[in-house]
Amino acid sequence: MTKSPKKVAVLIGGWNAEREVSLISGASVCKALEALGHEVLAIDVQHDAQGLIGQLTQQAGGKPSIIFNALHGRIGEDGTMQGFLDIIGIPYTHSGVLASAIAMDKPLMKSVVSGVGVPCPEGKTVSREDIIKNGYPMEPPFVIKPTNEGSSVGVRLVKTKDNISEIEEDGWIYGDKVLIEKYISGHELTVAVLTHKDEAKALTVTELRPRHQEFYDYTAKYTDDQTDHLIPAPIPEEIAAEAMRLAALSCQTIGCNGAARVDFRWDDTKEG
Repeated sequence: MTKSPKKVAVLIGGWNAEREVSLISGASVCKALEALGHEVLAIDVQHDAQGLIGQLTQQAGGKPSIIFNALHGRIGEDGTMQGFLDIIGIPYTHSGVLASAIAMDKPLMKSVVSGVGVPCPEGKTVSREDIIKNGYPMEPPFVIKPTNEGSSVGVRLVKTKDNISEIEEDGWIYGDKVLIEKYISGHELTVAVLTHKDEAKALTVTELRPRHQEFYDYTAKYTDDQTDHLIPAPIPEEIAAEAMRLAALSCQTIGCNGAARVDFRWDDTKEG
């Protein structure tokens, strides 16, 4: 049991494409906090700001000491909820408004970190209308990404012209702007980073090997026994060291706070 138990409100759910993931991870967060002796209040966040304020401020025993933000995706991770919590004056976990907003906007994040030397895939942001009218800005293989979704939601891998119509289909619900990036073959690496104020410490490099999917997609991330997590990644020491350096640099550059993660693709067929 923790020496100083706190009243913790855990924000879960929401109403975006990652609602179900948030409910699952939020339940695990609540269980862990309760095991540590904290008083936990789980709040399934709805599209109702006034109602959320009431839930957070009108509890018996007063406001929570801190909010654990277990929301995923837009609203929860893009600076919107962070700004809301700043206004009502309750401290919360993870990064603040600016870092959250930058990190959730893929083209903006690429622009910011590439300015300090972090290598990013060749890519271009275009409108869906422009794609339908003029075609894609590069030849396959490439990756189609929504500009501001998390958890690989909406990500499409286009390796040949046979499946190039993904963005033209009526099922595309992720907005008008689309990020098209050159496909990088090889290994999927991720680096966990702990940040505080102006310091960032990369912990280790993990390699993610999906068992059935072609890349680390939504299913591979959130379905049991779909992905092997190799910790530490079985890669050359110099590659691991560079990934950790770049991860820490990225988090420092945008001003992350608390726990963060930076993902890489490493093509081991090319030097470096």
